[in-house]
Amino acid sequence: MDVFSSSNSSFSIVNHRLMGGGVIHLECPKNRRGLGEPDMIILHYTAGSSAISSAKFLVRPDVKASAHVVIGRDGQVIQLVPFNIEAWHAGKSSYGGRSELNHYSIGIELDNLGQLRQEGGKFVAECGKEVPVKEVYTEDSGEEPTYWHDYTDRQMRVLNEVCSVLVDAYPIGDIVGHSEVTSRKVDPGPALRVAEWIQYY
Repeated sequence: MDVFSSSNSSFSIVNHRLMGGGVIHLECPKNRRGLGEPDMIILHYTAGSSAISSAKFLVRPDVKASAHVVIGRDGQVIQLVPFNIEAWHAGKSSYGGRSELNHYSIGIELDNLGQLRQEGGKFVAECGKEVPVKEVYTEDSGEEPTYWHDYTDRQMRVLNEVCSVLVDAYPIGDIVGHSEVTSRKVDPGPALRVAEWIQYY
């Protein structure tokens, strides 16, 4: 039995599954291809209404997308696919001279509504859900400001713990956002501040 744990994390990995921290395990039988030794992590946002609804959507047999893990805004972790099985999260992608990154990577989905639009002083997600002002991150480095659903501190702490144990268990060389591996996507968005967060690795 392969067991990996990290002194910085309440999680451990047993037979390619996260254990500890109240992890929920769902079954995703549509994913069967072996992944071997994943060497990168790709971060996404769900753009869904909740972590559990997004996780249940991703395991549906008629949905041509999946991920290894979903992390909720309250820090709840849901594992859908074991880390030695390929998940369908990156799509057409390339990074560091390689393409089809599902073959090499672990996909982590963060419960987050993504980019927001401003309507009459309110901030609204693509799914129609209104976001309180205190949860809005403003990106103002461009010509016009853009608005994004912010991540929670608890969510970021759990993401850090999960990535720590993954880095200990697998030969992870890169942790990147989905937008870094394909021009089709903008997730996980500027609210994650990957460049700032990634310095811990």
